[in-house]
Amino acid sequence: MAGSAARIDAAQAEPTRDAAADAPVIDVRGLSLTFQTADGPVYALSDVDLQVAEGEFVSFIGPSGCGKTTLLRVIADLERATGGHITVNDMTPEEARLKRAYGFVFQAPALYPWRTVGRNVELPLEIFGLSKQERRARVAQMLELVNLGGFEKKYPWQLSGGMQQRASIARALSFDPQLLLMDEPFGALDEIVRDHLNEQLLQLWAKTKKTVVFVTHSIPEAVFLSTRIVVMSPRPGRIIDVIDCDLGPDRPLDIRETPEFLRIAHRVREGLRAGHSYDD
Repeated sequence: MAGSAARIDAAQAEPTRDAAADAPVIDVRGLSLTFQTADGPVYALSDVDLQVAEGEFVSFIGPSGCGKTTLLRVIADLERATGGHITVNDMTPEEARLKRAYGFVFQAPALYPWRTVGRNVELPLEIFGLSKQERRARVAQMLELVNLGGFEKKYPWQLSGGMQQRASIARALSFDPQLLLMDEPFGALDEIVRDHLNEQLLQLWAKTKKTVVFVTHSIPEAVFLSTRIVVMSPRPGRIIDVIDCDLGPDRPLDIRETPEFLRIAHRVREGLRAGHSYDD
C-alpha cells in the first residue's frame, strides 16, 4: 500500500487540492445488512456511517454478535451489504478485492502446514505470477519486517502461536496492499504474547504507514493500538461512539497506566454499557 500523501507545509499558501487525495480510504454511508435465514431475517448491521482516512489505525469494538466482524467482511467483499453505500479507495469492495487493494488477517493464522513459513508468505505472490527472484526478495523483506528473519524454512507447527500470526501478517503484506484488515488476530493468545505483538504491530504500522482496520474484544488493546475506536451496539450493529485516541505515536506498554489512557478506556467502557441499553 502506498504511504501517506505528502502534506503541504503549513507556512505555505495552500494550492488547489486534489479531491482524490482527501477522499477517505473507506467510506460507509447508511450501510445495512440483513441475513435471510429459515427462522426469519437476522439484522446484522443497521444504518452504519463511517469514514476511515489514509494512514489511520481504526479499531472496531463491541459485544459478541454486534456485527464488527461482519462490517469488516463487508469492507473486504466477503459479505454484501443489503442497503446503503460503501467504497474502498473510491471503488466498490468487489473492485478493491479484484485490484488487491487490501490484505486480510484472520483470527487464526490459516497457514498451510505442508508449506514452509517462507512458502506460506510467498503464496499470494505465486498466485499473482511474480517471478521466483522477486518472490524470494519480497518474502525475505516481509519476514524481516515482522521479526521472523531466518525462519523461512521452518514449518508452521515448529513456530509458537504468536510467530504463526506474525507469519500470517507477513503474508497479508507481501503484495503491498493499500489497506490491512485484521479480525481479532491476537484474540486466542495469552496476555504476555498479546502485549508483545501489540507493540510489534504498532512498530509495523509506523514503518509501513498502512491504513489498518482492526477488530477486537479488548478495551486495552483497542486504546493502545488505535488512532480512533469505533464502539458498536449489540445486533443490529450500530455505531454508538467514535473515540479519538490522541496518545501520540510513541506508546510503551506502561502508557496503559496513564490518566489519559484510562480516560479513553473509561469512555469506551461507557459506550459499551450504553449500547447494551439501546432498544429498538
